[in-house]
Amino acid sequence: MRAMTDAVITEYAGTRRNGTISRYYQYGSGGVRVLDGRKNLKRLYRFDPSSDMMTECDPERPDRILRRFVFDRMGMLEETFSPGIRPRTFRYEQGCQLIAVREGGEYGQVGKSFTFEENGIAETGWGRNGEIERVFIFEPGNDTITERTGGWFGNVERTIMVNGIRASLFREPEAFLQFLVFTEWSANDREDHIQEQVTRIRGGESASSGRSPYAYTGPRRSSADSGQVAGRGPAPRTPSVQQDIRTSRSNSPGDAGIDFIPEEGSSQDISRGLVPPSRPSRNLSFEERLNREPGDRGFSAGRSAEIPLQERFESSRAEREPLSRGRSVDISVAERFENARSEREPLSKGRSVEIPLEERFESARGEREPLSKGRSVEIPLEERFESARGEREPLSKGRSVEIPLEERFESARSEREKLSKGKSAEIPYSERRGNRDR
Repeated sequence: MRAMTDAVITEYAGTRRNGTISRYYQYGSGGVRVLDGRKNLKRLYRFDPSSDMMTECDPERPDRILRRFVFDRMGMLEETFSPGIRPRTFRYEQGCQLIAVREGGEYGQVGKSFTFEENGIAETGWGRNGEIERVFIFEPGNDTITERTGGWFGNVERTIMVNGIRASLFREPEAFLQFLVFTEWSANDREDHIQEQVTRIRGGESASSGRSPYAYTGPRRSSADSGQVAGRGPAPRTPSVQQDIRTSRSNSPGDAGIDFIPEEGSSQDISRGLVPPSRPSRNLSFEERLNREPGDRGFSAGRSAEIPLQERFESSRAEREPLSRGRSVDISVAERFENARSEREPLSKGRSVEIPLEERFESARGEREPLSKGRSVEIPLEERFESARGEREPLSKGRSVEIPLEERFESARSEREKLSKGKSAEIPYSERRGNRDR
């Protein structure tokens, strides 16, 4: 068995950007703890490196063994201790490049196979020559494993982020079988996950509740409180519940159980003075807006409008205290820097100043070794170049030397074409001169 190192593996449903965390895997040297999205313990796996075995235990009763996985040089054997679950064998083939899964035991029929390829691992269903059901792609960066359904370019089913170890660890056959076991989802796991999502969407209420979680929960008034018959007119409301009314309008009105709240600006609210009479801006013409008097806007001037500007800022100016000079103004500049100059310590000369220059470099000159002549000085010049001259090969004369000069240029002369006179030769000199003077 492989020695495990502490790591945290996070599983996302779908892609990491758009998906939600569905599981956590605490992967350590002692085993694997499988947690759901709320970090509740769901599964517990323990490693026993001495016997090359991995054991699945009951999270509620750790001493109870549910399954046992025994590894050997030929693959892995799954032993089940629950009724209704068939054992499986995982055998290496083609030099550990393929894992054949047999249902029912050592000599069962091959139901699935896992093929190790360059980009990842492909799972084939319905025998050795079946179709690809899903693939495990090891992404660049060595920290992400993407599970796609249907092939190498299928939809992303899960995204598994590895932190603490390298993702390439699970490319080895034995480590991949461990990864395959503790990341698999059973039918019960998927059903529990769906129920958790439904409960979270419903806000913790059960499916039998007939009330919508988006219903209006503020104070309500019955028809008897307003003295009107239900359904014939809107009930009056106080300004204290205006915020609750606005909140209820933003919710979806299609769910059952939501109380109907009338719109603001009803005739009774205007008569009571709770809502100022107004019209929507889309019903106001441009002329009416332009010629509208300031008093028609429905806004009263504040009390501060009656206070003149001089009176407003006069009190603030009178209360403003003049800034006093600091004490440092009374200290003269000479007195400020005098203490700093007197306290400055003079720099002492170093000991090297006492050593004269002759004494400094005399030892270096005395220790310098004279350069010895090289061995090449003893070799005379004649001896040096004599071997080079003797080894130089004499240059052979080319074949062109045997051809006499007359024969060389005779063919060139015969082949040279005679130059023909141009048309300008027929023009007399006087005519050329006259055209030139023009």
